[in-house]
Amino acid sequence: MPIDETNPEAMDWLAAELADTLDEDYELEISEPAVSEEIRRIYKRKHPAALDRATYFRSLLELQAELIKLHNWVEHTGEKVVVIFEGRDSAGKGGVIKRITQRLNPRVVRVVALQKPTEQEKTQWYFQRYVPHLPSGGEIVLFDRSWYNRSGVERVMGFATPDQVEQFFQDVPEFERMLVRSGIRLIKYWFSITDEEQQLRFLMRIHDPLKQWKLSPMDLQSRVRWEDYTKAKEETFARTNIPEAPWFVVEGNDKKRARLNCIRHLLSLMPYEEVPHEQITLPDRVFDPDYEREHLPEQLFVPNHY
Repeated sequence: MPIDETNPEAMDWLAAELADTLDEDYELEISEPAVSEEIRRIYKRKHPAALDRATYFRSLLELQAELIKLHNWVEHTGEKVVVIFEGRDSAGKGGVIKRITQRLNPRVVRVVALQKPTEQEKTQWYFQRYVPHLPSGGEIVLFDRSWYNRSGVERVMGFATPDQVEQFFQDVPEFERMLVRSGIRLIKYWFSITDEEQQLRFLMRIHDPLKQWKLSPMDLQSRVRWEDYTKAKEETFARTNIPEAPWFVVEGNDKKRARLNCIRHLLSLMPYEEVPHEQITLPDRVFDPDYEREHLPEQLFVPNHY
């Protein structure tokens, strides 16, 4: 729902939010001092038609306002929502998840990003480690990678045998149908970028000490095994794109457009509506004239350097 531009209060809110969000964006940009000017120049040349900041943040704030309505509707109605984010390394999954959760209550909207399985988990039914993270009524769970690790990284890197991968392909459609039959709304996104775009993003990370942590050995191997991952993706789509839980592909070469397109599409899949609630009023503070506040020792305070 667009912001009412005839409402001065709404426009004041939008201006304040834009200013705050732009400040955060500038802070992120200046936190990349080690990225060489040459890489910056190449990256900008490859993205000549990027959205301008004002358009992007205005659209993002409008969508985030709708996400709050979705959040309230899910909590009010007891809906259960699972959103899976899969795709190429550095394709922008984390950026979209961050923008979705940015203004929502983490008690209602949870992000699940599991580490590699323990030795005990390796002996379990494959889906067992994911089941405890599924939503209860009134929750949205965002999987930053999911059980599709088996048909992706585990398959390509040899962590799963061909028999295990085949068993996964046979099991996963029925597993997802079970989730849907149980009342879970299951949505699956695949973030797609080109070979060249991934190379540029990896170079940006390599030359930025604040982002090098994002590059794992698995990420680097994804460059070597690009074609293997492509074949794995194609078979995954062919065998798991079921009517009850279809795949949706997000073109991720343009990060800003990918974020906006994904959030807008997610909202379009939900029959949410604004939930009526009582007007909130701030109660008066209880004042005791005989109470005197104790003075805390100075060493308990964080030093004020700014």
